Amino acid sequence: MTDSPASAPVLVLIDKATAGGPPLAEGETGWHVVDAHDPVIDVADLGVTRGDGVFEGLGVADGAIQALEPHLRRLARSAAMLDLPELDLDVVREACLASARLHAPAPFLLQKLVVTRGVEGGDGTPTAWVRTDAMPDHSHERRDGIAVVALDRGYRHDVAQTSPWLLQGAKTLSYAVNKSVLREAARRGADDVIFVSSDGYALEGPSASLIARFGDRFVTPSTDQGILEGTTQAAVFETLEALGHETAYELLPMESVRAADALWLASSGRQISPISSLDGVPVAFDRDFSQDLADAMEARRD
Repeated sequence: MTDSPASAPVLVLIDKATAGGPPLAEGETGWHVVDAHDPVIDVADLGVTRGDGVFEGLGVADGAIQALEPHLRRLARSAAMLDLPELDLDVVREACLASARLHAPAPFLLQKLVVTRGVEGGDGTPTAWVRTDAMPDHSHERRDGIAVVALDRGYRHDVAQTSPWLLQGAKTLSYAVNKSVLREAARRGADDVIFVSSDGYALEGPSASLIARFGDRFVTPSTDQGILEGTTQAAVFETLEALGHETAYELLPMESVRAADALWLASSGRQISPISSLDGVPVAFDRDFSQDLADAMEARRD
């Protein structure tokens, strides 16, 4: 089926993803637009054959990319953790902006920004692209909440310090486990997952940050546990602080999570969705507060 112009994705290949080397000639951009349906990735690319690369998912609201700079900084950190070449973030930034600008207007879009180690046996040049497409509708999740189960991640909470070679905290393309746990959640009648460390601390979802409310205090698990710094979670905290609430990054034992007054998962795709049940036990959530918070975040972006 052919996409209508309003829904057609926009794919931008990034020709100069790495820093250094000869400067761009006058008129060069370091990126170019291709047909999003054309075959453009080599089957020997290590991102395809090994999941050897990093990525970011960026929300685009009314044409504006949300938290672009935090996403770029996180991409660079992930690349460094994988010993990828230093990235030219100026070129990557312009490619992201172009991909968003060239898409037909829409209230909300999602970008996938990818950098791989390149073709196996090649010269080490990374493969990089950014693709902008329509965002799946998550409004029902924000309205009705999501059912979540807690699953053991199999590592202690301090794994990033004890075993940095496991790359916990890097946003890599190796997403087989993240997809597997969602299938397990579905088998249990749930929508999503909270990872739990082997020593009992709440961590994050497979593609979202956890936020817990205790009275007028909002807490997310500290990011030194091998979990990602959530860009949407950071925006939620900025909004909460502007509204006069206290926020904190802390170790969160699962018994504290189960006793929280409210829980949310936050991500670039979903934005912020209340958790309505955890391991089959109902979790109270304030639909009006969640909507007011989402509206306040949107107003701050404006």
